[in-house]
Amino acid sequence: MDIIQEELFLKRLHKQLPFHLFVGLGILFLLVFSYIPMFGIIIAFKNYKISTGIEGIFTSSWAGLSHFRELINDYNFPSLVRNTLILSVLKVIFSYPIPILFAIMLSEVKHVFFKRFVQTVSYLPHFISWVVVTGIAYAFFSSGFGIFNELMLSLHIIKEPVQILTDPDSFYGLAVMTAIWKEAGWWTIIFLAALAGIDPALYEAAEIDGAGRLKRILYITLPGLKSASIVVLILTIGSILGGGLVGSNFEQSMLLGNPLNNEKSQIIQTYAFSVGLAQGRFSFATAIDLMQSVISVFLIFTSNFIAKRFSGTGLF
Repeated sequence: MDIIQEELFLKRLHKQLPFHLFVGLGILFLLVFSYIPMFGIIIAFKNYKISTGIEGIFTSSWAGLSHFRELINDYNFPSLVRNTLILSVLKVIFSYPIPILFAIMLSEVKHVFFKRFVQTVSYLPHFISWVVVTGIAYAFFSSGFGIFNELMLSLHIIKEPVQILTDPDSFYGLAVMTAIWKEAGWWTIIFLAALAGIDPALYEAAEIDGAGRLKRILYITLPGLKSASIVVLILTIGSILGGGLVGSNFEQSMLLGNPLNNEKSQIIQTYAFSVGLAQGRFSFATAIDLMQSVISVFLIFTSNFIAKRFSGTGLF
């Protein structure tokens, strides 16, 4: 009996070998690029210097929580937290509903070619780097040669060019708008997949009962999106300090930020990058990132608990 079971196991293993190799490569990727680098967190509690190399991670003197206290007492800390929170919350408010609404609109389109064309065009920006997106933004909104200002001036809507790229008050709107343009179509794929799982018989039965399009959306489509919406919302809240659903707070602040809008464009991530790289204070920069990661983990557990408490659906 044992020999038969062993032969069956080996046959099943041989049959599933390609899948095991794929899983193994994924696990190896996580180990190399996600778990092994986590040992570096320890330098947040040490006086580490890059000149000591990898060995210095373990041999540097302990600093306790001094780097965390220095961050909290830094005169930049209030503005960094304010900018990070405002930018992240604005992105969640404006970017979260758009993929859901866009998926519902696409699901109502009956012309297959038009539907696929719009879907393809909408998620193509996801594959464009933020460097290119920033170049497009400059081409549109530059006060010297931007298409937007030239159009507004030619239509006599404005009398002089609007300084969108350098005005601090315009930074949040510019960042949120470009993030939605780049990522909303990509996240729509998840909600379209959730819509594909809804039984078509429900729509047919509702149509026979006289339900209009709006009522079918309200009573069939939206409940069908409930689980996917909650999971995406939990992930969004968990990564809210990085920009949530559309991410990219760091890239946007680095590329769209400049000395003129610095009071609104400088966030925690860019401050950690500039301090860690420009000044060589890797321990201080690691402490900043670690604090942000701890807050994100707390937000994931909290949002998951609240979602399960009120809707019965959670991520874990």
